[in-house]
Amino acid sequence: MSHLRLAVFDVDGTLVDSQHNIVSAMTEAWTNLNLGIPRPEQVRRIIGLSLVEACGVLLPWATPSVHRAVAESYKEAFRAMRLLPDTMEPLFPGTREALDRLEADGWLLGLATGKSRRGVDSMLEGHGLKGRFVTIQTADDNPSKPDPSMLRRAAADCGLEPNEIVMIGDTAYDMAMAAAARTAAVGVSWGYHSLDELNKAGAQVVLDTFDNLTDVLDALTGDKECG
Repeated sequence: MSHLRLAVFDVDGTLVDSQHNIVSAMTEAWTNLNLGIPRPEQVRRIIGLSLVEACGVLLPWATPSVHRAVAESYKEAFRAMRLLPDTMEPLFPGTREALDRLEADGWLLGLATGKSRRGVDSMLEGHGLKGRFVTIQTADDNPSKPDPSMLRRAAADCGLEPNEIVMIGDTAYDMAMAAAARTAAVGVSWGYHSLDELNKAGAQVVLDTFDNLTDVLDALTGDKECG
């Protein structure tokens, strides 16, 4: 390989299965503020957005101050949850092996996520992945997906052009962000949005496993022919 390339991953629903913790923390936040109980499927729909924006989608009738209050309550609930010994956000099957293969093939690795930096650091520490990602873009420093800022900052961090970057994610927000940033977009089928939604938002390929991720990314960046 004669040039650097960057594979940028979403976190929740792409690398880690965090839906149960997210639903639990959001339910606690709603309960604390006497807002009732959200439906789990509603909460799964907004995974990937930055937290205040996600609360706005869940509670469109509420004021911005309520959205911020829910977000703060959610963060407190999640922080407390992380201290419990049985709290788990397992990696999806094949994740670690896929990261190893990409690095061995010369790819740089990055993250672009609606999580906070604190949440990302906790996930990386818990799974022994610290130091694997050369650029980490979080909700703390960027507008919410699908705004392209996360991918543009990732490109700037690595000195790369959009055609040298691939976004890998499980939601339409990820695919639309990639389209806005003019990077390649790869969807995964095991996350929180449907195949149809991923395709409509701009996914060029949707994977059912990480087994052939390296070949797919090589093809999208022109280093190998498809098929």
